[in-house]
Amino acid sequence: MTHRDQRNANAMNAGEQLLAKHVREDPFAAAFKATRMPMIITDPNQEDNPIIFCNVAFETMTGYTSGEVIGCNCRLLQGPDTDRETVKKVRNAIAEGRDIAVDILNYRKDGSTFWNALFISPVRNDQDRIVYHFASQLDFTRVKSREADLALARHQAEEEVARHTAELHAALRAKTVLVHEVDHRVKNNLMTVASIVKLQARLTADKRQRLALMSVLNRIEALSTVQRKLFTSEDVSRFDVADFARELVTDLVTALRRDDITLTLDLLPVFAPAAKASPLSLIVNELIGDAVRRGLEDGGGNVHVVVKEMNGLLLIRVEDTSAPVEPSSESAEFSRRLLEASARQLNAKIDRKIEGRRTTVDVTLLVEPNWEIRH
Repeated sequence: MTHRDQRNANAMNAGEQLLAKHVREDPFAAAFKATRMPMIITDPNQEDNPIIFCNVAFETMTGYTSGEVIGCNCRLLQGPDTDRETVKKVRNAIAEGRDIAVDILNYRKDGSTFWNALFISPVRNDQDRIVYHFASQLDFTRVKSREADLALARHQAEEEVARHTAELHAALRAKTVLVHEVDHRVKNNLMTVASIVKLQARLTADKRQRLALMSVLNRIEALSTVQRKLFTSEDVSRFDVADFARELVTDLVTALRRDDITLTLDLLPVFAPAAKASPLSLIVNELIGDAVRRGLEDGGGNVHVVVKEMNGLLLIRVEDTSAPVEPSSESAEFSRRLLEASARQLNAKIDRKIEGRRTTVDVTLLVEPNWEIRH
């Protein structure tokens, strides 16, 4: 076996060992693999700090397969016009063991260029030794000409990330370093994606496209809210569905800025596993969003939200009373499919009842033995 082959084998083994540490139902490991944000992990303890894992989004962005990049240093993305000073900054940050965020001109496998918003962070073990480097990328070539707005959005996202990082620092020390570091970066990238979508919406003249982007942003922010709830709790393995619903619903209704909407809540603590967080957050978001589209946003009305355990079932109910407005068929259909897909993930049942101006939607699912109910 050649030296090169041995290096590739070492890098591949390191990546396999890293993945083996995550159970299949780990929502954060799954998010790392499936997210559209390109991400890689490198091993500084091997010669030349090779890539040991990349997700599908990285392969799509660069044109390289995982088999082609595993065992290689990230410099394979550099080319003739890559700024040497920027490369030097990245090299120095890695050598000094600190975070770095830069914009760098990179090259795909086919030789084409793209502007890469690169963020690299070291992952340390309990002995404060760097065991991995985590890197996320964002192809922002299309908005390079709007660099000032993009820089502002990134700055705001980084400030928010820094604030949350400080709050979570104590909890991260008490947990498995790698799992928490990956979880943290997923949250960061959700916020970065939200900033990019918000920026694009502001710059889009077409009303229909702008509404579609804001719809996407709304769902990203729902996922960000439940992710933040997980991180700010003492036990990141579970979250309080009622507490999450209170914050999300209050924020959504407040954002409408209507004095003629009356919000009432009947919420009791129900602690569900973190693996259920994403579908549950989307269910609450879609139920409220459906009520908004059908009249609350236009003519006000009443909305009543219930989260509680009843006879061994978790009940999520949204009841609204408003003057009906015909929503966009396209947005209504998308919301319906997303709600049904989230319910299928949880083996949940959806019941809808319409009586005059009142619409009641119940989502129920079985409370499992490891859930905690507080009355």
